[in-house]
Amino acid sequence: MQAQPRKPETVREALVWASSFLRQTGSQDPRFEAELLLRHILGLDRTRFITALPETISAAEVEELERLCRRRAASEPLQYIVGTQEFFGRVFAVRPGVLIPRPETEILVEQVLRHADKLWPSVETLDAADIGTGSGAIALTLAAERPQWRVTTIDLSQAALAIAMENAERLHLSSRLRFLQGDLVQPLLAADEQVDLLVSNPPYIPSADVERLDPEVNQFEPHLALDGGDDGLTCYRKICAALPHLLRPTALVAFEVGIHQADTVQQLLLDSGAVDGTEIVPDLAGIDRVVLGWRREASEGSA
Repeated sequence: MQAQPRKPETVREALVWASSFLRQTGSQDPRFEAELLLRHILGLDRTRFITALPETISAAEVEELERLCRRRAASEPLQYIVGTQEFFGRVFAVRPGVLIPRPETEILVEQVLRHADKLWPSVETLDAADIGTGSGAIALTLAAERPQWRVTTIDLSQAALAIAMENAERLHLSSRLRFLQGDLVQPLLAADEQVDLLVSNPPYIPSADVERLDPEVNQFEPHLALDGGDDGLTCYRKICAALPHLLRPTALVAFEVGIHQADTVQQLLLDSGAVDGTEIVPDLAGIDRVVLGWRREASEGSA
């Protein structure tokens, strides 16, 4: 009878085992993923983890590591396994039911802050709305970075709103935000409300492409947050059509968009008649990723 492999007895041995297992099951970065899972199980930051490598690991911890590695081998996103994702220097809870915040969305936030500072260099309070809030990463980051803003978050999914509210509690921002359930901008229209700033990272994957996404995305992330209709532009059309009713005389609109969509979304903004100027901003890979539109009262000059 073949002897069973010896179970890891130290943190270092567990790291070697997990790295090997993940490599054999197709991980592109097995050492990083193994370390992340181990640190999650042990509750250690990276500095403490390095010093803990010679230390003993319990059988229960090894069993948990094996369980998490099997989940990862089945293509489940690391962020869902450990339950968090960092965004703009803050840690957000993520679970199935919300899209995992992406690094390119940080560019959207950066551009909103930059353009807002140009449009309103001395205004103390602004009303901002995040349409399709998901985990709340965009809305909560804006609220944290600009404490004087009043931020409304809207999502069709009650499960997503629950996670966004949880993140607001984690970041001590609950009193600074309003959470509304509804389809895109409909809650604002129904209340006859206007905003200074509207930001959205809506679903933008064409319906036919959703099933062709990587298993890590297609099998685990919510299709409600991915499927943007036949050409991926359904949500942009709906939001842009409502802009004349939603925006105040000086206003900023900012969208994250998918590949090859920026020019069309820019034209939708211009066709709405609600903005005077636009800008397209690429991500770090050179893909046009953010589309902005703004208008300023004539007496206030140009943006």
